[in-house]
Amino acid sequence: MSFVVYKTLHVIGVVILVGNVTATSIWKVFADRTGNVHVMAFAQRLVTITDWLLTVPGIVLIMVGGFGSTWAAGVSPFGSSWLRFSELLFVLAGVIWLAVLVPIQMRQARSARGFVVSGIVPGEYRRDARRWLWWGISATVMLLGAVVLMVAKP
Repeated sequence: MSFVVYKTLHVIGVVILVGNVTATSIWKVFADRTGNVHVMAFAQRLVTITDWLLTVPGIVLIMVGGFGSTWAAGVSPFGSSWLRFSELLFVLAGVIWLAVLVPIQMRQARSARGFVVSGIVPGEYRRDARRWLWWGISATVMLLGAVVLMVAKP
């Protein structure tokens, strides 16, 4: 494949990933604020679905496109400081997603299935929702920092 094809895959991956994590967090926060257990459970279920349908493919496209474009251009994927730092931000965001956000989402999904039946949202769900939001914002800021570095190439 050519450099342009790889770079296009990379950009599409960034749009999918950053768009999904941003939109998902906004509508989940608003769903949780309704207090309606059915709306909250539905939003929580969609967080999991969109992670599988958008976040994971976005990550794959970013990696294939990023490493592929450096290979096609004949440069090292770790050759410049801006590239290494943007890769570090990407990896750190991924670590937060895997180590913190996914476990919180799994707990919240189990909790949501229960509170749809009981009608009572436990305090643990709300605590996890706050943690999910702040860790998610942190990971998203790291992704946006990587995007800035990729565009500016300082």
